[in-house]
Amino acid sequence: MQNLQQLYESILSGDAKQARALTEQALTAGVDPLRLVNDFMAPAMDEVGRRFESNEYFVPELLLSARAMKSALELIRPLLVARGEKPTGRVVIGTVKGDLHDIGKNLVAAMLEGGGFEVIDLGVNVPPEKFIATAKEKNAHIVAMSALLTTTMLSMKSTIEAIKEAGLRDRLKVLVGGAPITQKFAAEIGADGYCDNAAGAVGLAKQTMALLG
Repeated sequence: MQNLQQLYESILSGDAKQARALTEQALTAGVDPLRLVNDFMAPAMDEVGRRFESNEYFVPELLLSARAMKSALELIRPLLVARGEKPTGRVVIGTVKGDLHDIGKNLVAAMLEGGGFEVIDLGVNVPPEKFIATAKEKNAHIVAMSALLTTTMLSMKSTIEAIKEAGLRDRLKVLVGGAPITQKFAAEIGADGYCDNAAGAVGLAKQTMALLG
């Protein structure tokens, strides 16, 4: 079916309107929603990530493709939930307390959704208690934190400490990112992983899920 390859191309080019229309047509024609995700949509986002990492795509293209993927997923996700399909994993994401920057965090959230994760986005200025309460309520696998200011980096440390105090550290993996964050800092505060770009965050999250067994 030619339209399915067009779905791949529409996500690659960031055409949200076409991606949604093609998804609707395919579902009406009886195409398995999981096939749409696994064979066309996820590979398109993988290619977007590859192009980003090789400097063929930049943040605007990444955002457009992520938006196209999200638009198509809005039609597919309810169908998968209804038949009991499990997401790749459940991620609670937010920008830490004291920090109001959200572009990078939004991009990572969109890429994770494109990678098959269920994403609970808490927004910005998120205190440790909110990360913990939501992770408990949603039975999350991963907490992902973003910070863009050097003054808010330590909020990541206090959140990890609060997760430990809540007795959740054994079952929750913590990923961190943001402009001032480094691998060294991530290790110092006890995070499980660090990535310096949105495209790589999906691979990191999948590796982390594998560690959870």
